Amino acid sequence: MSWFVDARRHLEVRPDRIGPGRLILVVGPSGAGKDTLIASARAECAHDASVVFPRRVITRAATAFEDHDTISEEMFRRAVGAGAFALWWEAHGLCYGIPGAIDDDIRSGKTVVCNVSRTVVEPTRRRYARVAVVCVTAPRHILESRLAARDRPSDGNLAARAGRDATVGRNVDADFLIHNVGQPGAGIRRLTNVIRDEGVIVMF
Repeated sequence: MSWFVDARRHLEVRPDRIGPGRLILVVGPSGAGKDTLIASARAECAHDASVVFPRRVITRAATAFEDHDTISEEMFRRAVGAGAFALWWEAHGLCYGIPGAIDDDIRSGKTVVCNVSRTVVEPTRRRYARVAVVCVTAPRHILESRLAARDRPSDGNLAARAGRDATVGRNVDADFLIHNVGQPGAGIRRLTNVIRDEGVIVMF
């Protein structure tokens, strides 16, 4: 069995936290293909108004490999101070944020899908009533190859980053694990199933 989720944690609604909608956090090392899977899942759910894919805000210009809204670091920190982000974090010398509008989406019962850092998983579980964490990963040599293909200076030393990031799957409390190797079709189906299915999912 390659992945499993116990429905009890996801079906339990905590009235003291933001709900009743679901928040799906997609985490994993750089080069694992998170953006590819999310973009395809977004296309699959394009006609479902109950599923929301918020655009991240990052202090880096957008590229063909990562579509997001760009903001300066000074403006980002002002936005944090103003409470503009529901989730935010720093990684690899950059700042990342998820707009605060997702809270209204979740309160209205929608499912929100976000690409985030594993560092925000635990505080997010404490804040929202229903959180599912999907870890997307791949072997180190595949991570290095994908990082090299996107040729982005901000990625730094590729071998060092791939080696460090390859531990992500072991250091996060994930509910679902997707080994994204080969063609992405299987990973896309699995992520889409998580988005659409609130119960127990077992896949081989």
